[in-house]
Amino acid sequence: MTTISGEGLLRQLNWRYATKKFDPIRKISSADWAVLEEALVLTPSSYGLQPWKFVVVTDQALKAKLRPASWNQAQVADCSHLVVFAAKQDISEADVDRFVARIAEVRGASVESLAGYKGFMVGDLVSGARHAIIQEWAARQTYIAMGNLLTSAAVLGIDACPFEGIEPAKYDEILGLNGSGYATVAACPLGYRAADDKYASAPKVRFKAKDVIDHR
Repeated sequence: MTTISGEGLLRQLNWRYATKKFDPIRKISSADWAVLEEALVLTPSSYGLQPWKFVVVTDQALKAKLRPASWNQAQVADCSHLVVFAAKQDISEADVDRFVARIAEVRGASVESLAGYKGFMVGDLVSGARHAIIQEWAARQTYIAMGNLLTSAAVLGIDACPFEGIEPAKYDEILGLNGSGYATVAACPLGYRAADDKYASAPKVRFKAKDVIDHR
């Protein structure tokens, strides 16, 4: 198995930054984008339930419509691809059944053999106390996906700019998410930095490891 070296990983993480200005001409290749989409699919989630949708926007007219709902941030219009992270608004027993059926399909198990796992999920997310905050729970899962996307893009040398500076309700309206059972949480434009983005060469500001990592 080929893996990236530790040095290579840190080099790419130091190289990446929240891109403020994209080159609107340069586009992500279809091959690289296919890798990033698969990286999104491979994102881990609580129970493995994947309570999300990833809306990928490349249509220039649609990106232009989203820009005013994005605090007028130019990245939305100038990026190659815009990923909108939408979280599931409720989890029902039917949702758990769908996931259990997928487990059985992929792993060659019987649905009946997974009854205990199903019961545990239902007892927690559907009939348990966590159901009262299920939208918050699902939203947190989408941030795992965003982090995974950012790192995957950096490894491929692709720029990104995660942000919450959007109006989720307007995104839902523009993207036709109302009534879908999913709602916008955040967005992330991806592409390639413009040559004159001054932030690309700005030193990365982070607290020292000793200030944020506590060894016990």
